[in-house]
This record gives sequence, C-alpha cells and structure tokens, in this order.
Amino acid sequence: MAAKKSLVAGVDEVGKGCLFGPVFAGAVILSKENERNLLSQGLKDSKKLSPRQRQNLVPLIKKTSVAWALGQASAREIDIIGIRMATEKAMLRALEKMPSPPELILVDGILPIRLWPGKQKTQVQGESHFASIAAASVLAKESRDELIKRLALKYSFYGLDKNKGYGTKLHRTNLMKAGATNLHRKSFLSKLELD
Repeated sequence: MAAKKSLVAGVDEVGKGCLFGPVFAGAVILSKENERNLLSQGLKDSKKLSPRQRQNLVPLIKKTSVAWALGQASAREIDIIGIRMATEKAMLRALEKMPSPPELILVDGILPIRLWPGKQKTQVQGESHFASIAAASVLAKESRDELIKRLALKYSFYGLDKNKGYGTKLHRTNLMKAGATNLHRKSFLSKLELD
C-alpha cells in the first residue's frame, strides 16, 4: 500500500500566456524522501528560481523522481481549440507518458483537467504547496525555454531569446512590422490591435 500512496503526480503548465510557441506541461511523481532531498537542494516555485538554479535542478528531478514526463500542445492547436483545452491536452499528454497512471494528480491553479478520468485536486499556488508541482513546473519551463532558444535562432526578429514568446513591447512592435510566423498564436494576436 505504501508504494501506491507515492503515485501522486504534480502537474503544471508553462507558456499559457505567450504569443508564440507551444504550451508545455510537466508531470512528476516524487517519494517523500525525494521531496525532502529536492527541497533541500533549493526546489521551490519555478518563478522564484534563477535560470541557473532551474537548470541545476532539472537533472536532479529527472534522476530522483519516481516518474516524470512532459507534454505540449502547439500554437496551431491553441488556435483551433482554445488555450484552456490546449493546456489540458498538454497536461494529459504528460500524464499519459507516465509508466503507470497516478492514483491522484495535483494540478496547479483552480481549473481541473476535465478529461482526466482519475482523482485530482487543484491547488492555487500549487508550486508553493507541493514539491511535485514545483518539480513539474521546473521541467516544463526549462524544456520550453530550451525549445524557444532554438527557435529564436530562426525567428531572431522577435527577441524570443529574451522574451521566451511573451508579449513584450519589442515582440509586439515587431509583430506589427513583420507580421506573425507559423508558430505565433493567431488567436492571441487579435488583441494586439486593441492596445
């Protein structure tokens, strides 16, 4: 029974508010011992960690977790089904890659994953309450950032290496000048003209 109790997965997304690129989600299952170890190594809310701290935590999380997985949904999917459903799809894709389905999932925020058939609990500021959610966020953020850095070489005009796809002033200005790429979320860009 004790082993089953450890099959609780923390789930979090990153990049939901970006104008460019996919939304990523991470799912991580930790044992109590691994939780304590990661917290002692500095694991916390990914927004409170420096890029270097997050990069250092990634191999530790991957090595010590019971299981971990990543999922994503593309900009095109976001445009077709909307950001909430696309975010849920990214989370489901991460969960479906787990070696066995978690007994319970802990979801950051207030919105449950509507298509998840099992038990779940939502938690506002979940990264501060559950190490598994914080770990999921770190993995998702670092993976998404790595992808955006690579794409920034091709789409250098938008300052993606600095803004990671978020709608900074430079990004918005250059979108107005050059238009959108295939990896921009067209459904998000109509709001730009209202600024």
